[in-house]
Amino acid sequence: MGILDSLENSPEFRAALGQLEAAVVPAVLGEVLGKGGQGGLSAIVAKLQQAGLGDQVKSWIGNGQNLPITAEQLQQVLGSDIVKQLAARFNIPVDQLAKVLAQLLPAAVDHASPNGKLPHTA
Repeated sequence: MGILDSLENSPEFRAALGQLEAAVVPAVLGEVLGKGGQGGLSAIVAKLQQAGLGDQVKSWIGNGQNLPITAEQLQQVLGSDIVKQLAARFNIPVDQLAKVLAQLLPAAVDHASPNGKLPHTA
C-alpha cells in the first residue's frame, strides 16, 4: 500500500473531496441543465427520452420515487466529449463526474418539475 492509497482512504481526504464536490457540482449541473452547450433542461430530458430512458425521466418529473440512471447511461446520452470537456473545465476525473451527475440529475429534474411538468423556460 502506497502513500496515495492511504491518503485516498483517509477521512480527511474524503472530507476535502466532499467539499470540492459541494463547490463544483452545482456549477457542473448548471452547465449541463442550464442554457449552456447542452440546450437546457428540456433538451437533456429529450435526449434521455430518445435514448430509451423515458421511464426514468417520467419518474423524475412525476410525483413518485425517482428511478436511477447509471453514469454510463448518462455519459452515453450527453456524449463522452461533453463529459470530458466538463471534467476538464472543473478539474474532476471523468468517471467521478459522470457518477455524481447520475446521482444528482434525477433530483435536479424532480426539483425543477414540482407540479409534474417541466417549466416552459427550461
